[in-house]
Amino acid sequence: MPSILLFSIVGLAAVCWGQHASSDVFSVIKERVVAELLKSRIDDRQVEDIVAMMQEDGSFQGIDYADLTRVGGFPHRHHTYNLVHLAKAYHNKASVHFHSEKLKEEITRGVRHWVEKDYVGDNWHDNQITTPSNLVNLMLLIGDDLPEDLVTRCQPMINRAHMGASGARPSGDRIVIAGIVAKNALFLRDNENFEEIIRIIEGEVKFSTGERGMQHDYSFHHRTDRVNNTTSYGYGKYANVFGEWSYYVAGTKYAFSKQKIDHLVNYYLDGVYKQLVYGVYTDVSVKNRSITHEATFEPQGIPEIERLLLSTDYRKDELEEIIQLRRGQAKPTKSFSKFFWQTEHFVVQRPDFYTTVRMFSTRNRNMEIPYNGPGKPTHHRADGTNYVMLNGDEYHNIWPVYDWQKISGTTILQKPKLHPPNIIQKAGLTDFVGAATDGFYGAVGFDFISPHDKVAARKAWFFFEDDYVCLGAGIRSDSELLVVTTINQALLRGDVAVMCAGEQSVLPAGDRKLDAVKWVHHDRIGYLLPKPTTLRISNQTEEGRWSDITDQTFVSDELVQKDVFKLYFDHGRRPSSESYAYIVVPSISDEELATSSTDNRGIEILANSKAIQAVRNTKLGICQFVFYSAGKLEFASDQDVKIDSPGIILLTYQGDRISNVTVADPLRKLPKINVEIPGIYGVSDEGCSASPDDNSTVLEIDLPLGVNAGKSVTIELHASDR
Repeated sequence: MPSILLFSIVGLAAVCWGQHASSDVFSVIKERVVAELLKSRIDDRQVEDIVAMMQEDGSFQGIDYADLTRVGGFPHRHHTYNLVHLAKAYHNKASVHFHSEKLKEEITRGVRHWVEKDYVGDNWHDNQITTPSNLVNLMLLIGDDLPEDLVTRCQPMINRAHMGASGARPSGDRIVIAGIVAKNALFLRDNENFEEIIRIIEGEVKFSTGERGMQHDYSFHHRTDRVNNTTSYGYGKYANVFGEWSYYVAGTKYAFSKQKIDHLVNYYLDGVYKQLVYGVYTDVSVKNRSITHEATFEPQGIPEIERLLLSTDYRKDELEEIIQLRRGQAKPTKSFSKFFWQTEHFVVQRPDFYTTVRMFSTRNRNMEIPYNGPGKPTHHRADGTNYVMLNGDEYHNIWPVYDWQKISGTTILQKPKLHPPNIIQKAGLTDFVGAATDGFYGAVGFDFISPHDKVAARKAWFFFEDDYVCLGAGIRSDSELLVVTTINQALLRGDVAVMCAGEQSVLPAGDRKLDAVKWVHHDRIGYLLPKPTTLRISNQTEEGRWSDITDQTFVSDELVQKDVFKLYFDHGRRPSSESYAYIVVPSISDEELATSSTDNRGIEILANSKAIQAVRNTKLGICQFVFYSAGKLEFASDQDVKIDSPGIILLTYQGDRISNVTVADPLRKLPKINVEIPGIYGVSDEGCSASPDDNSTVLEIDLPLGVNAGKSVTIELHASDR
């Protein structure tokens, strides 16, 4: 809290100083923008190193100026980045290069080289965002001191960022381009254009369900393919750029409305942060093509939250908790489940673990196209992917050695090699994809048919308090190739313990098939088999290259070796009706797992067929059902649940009385759903009627429609007064 207060005081002091130094608002806003640019630390030795790399013609050593291809990554960007870095030193009073005439001459030489060559890359992003952004930052920092002809010649390049540009379509890129235009208007003191563009930025925070932008479940779609881009374009670009400009214009006549800022708070807390591990670390399950970039593992920053807290106190406690988590000053406390029904992504968090299920249907596509080279092996990363994380780094940079046909949670045909990258993106082949959740517990159903290989499986996940159940049924393939379902593939950390044929042991390094496996334990996660089962287990060193998984030309081809843990079912060739069942128990010791495995942790599998998949947790008093068609199922002695259509149901009960019913329609087609439960009940919830008859009650439940189709409905039951 003191740091937030300090930030507020500094921010307010900057505003007051700006208003004292200049009577016009433009100067205040420009001073804030420049102050933000100068926040990054300036290393004077690095400045000298950059200057030493500059050649006589103003170019820099080590930059391949000839490679303008999409897969080349536009190395020219380092030229303009270098100039901005030098300009920061020139503008920064703490640098020995502050207002150095010699440094200004070097910057001038570098700018002259750029305007004379006018490098245009094959990727629109280089020309409409990267170059204009660097050049406009350069102008704000040193433009007033540069030769007038260079400033004039930079303008056409900066102006490639404009609201009619191809990249300015509604999405994360539109708001970035608008921000570049706004900065240039500040530099040019173009009040009319600035006011217009600020209103465009403010107007971008809105629901755009079914189109590019924020969806009504607070996920984000960057393109019309409806692939989840919440923590990429929807975070680093869309949300953060809006938040940045909300700070720049705060307290001025251009200030954004509190309504818009509060809408952004909802998006952060209910969308972005729920798709980050504990709201802190990147969740690999929501990454797309960028997963094949080597990454750093570190907490997300806090400036975006501090900016929000300067403008609103809406949901303040939740925002401040995220700050504490990101600073390492607190441990996670939140427990929730959420289904992003517009994106078909399910998330569960407990204080000591985080897990997700990623799916797709006829409504959405599976994965990003591998634009510009990265992501070439990502064909199967939405095929029911289920990663589980305790720390958030369980899969960190595993990707060059990863087996991309053994992705955690998925059922995949084991091909000699993956299909070509140009056919990664596919629409789903089934409608039944969805989840029911009451905000804490949840059941997920996925009628899966691979658009790549036609492997089919009914896949379901049932999330309880400290564990969850994974079921698969009706697994079939016409291919002579093997089909496997992977329980997990992660970095190998420590021992792999197993209970096999009644004996517990620690496995030596290697790859083997084991029969009669009751449980496996690795890295504080237990994998429990309801019945002893045959599994493949690998705990050994794997190798590969980053260059194997991308077509980008600047990526290292050095051999990488990492120790990897793999656990999976082998369903054989041409399976016709195979199944699997396992329980994942995060944050548990092998001793605790051994003890709780004797009764399968109170979990009973009620059904695992193509028609119904259902689980009962006897300790919690919860039953969860995935009905792929209308039907009924006995979940306790002489107690049935019946549904008149496909659907997903959660029942919470105490003794022999049901207290809550949660339902969802994975098909997104029904206005109502009818569920018959044992016992005589009444309801008070609007949108639900109860019809008791003999010893059962039929609940007619209104379902969300339109932008909320697929969202869950929870009904609270009470004793009937009939």
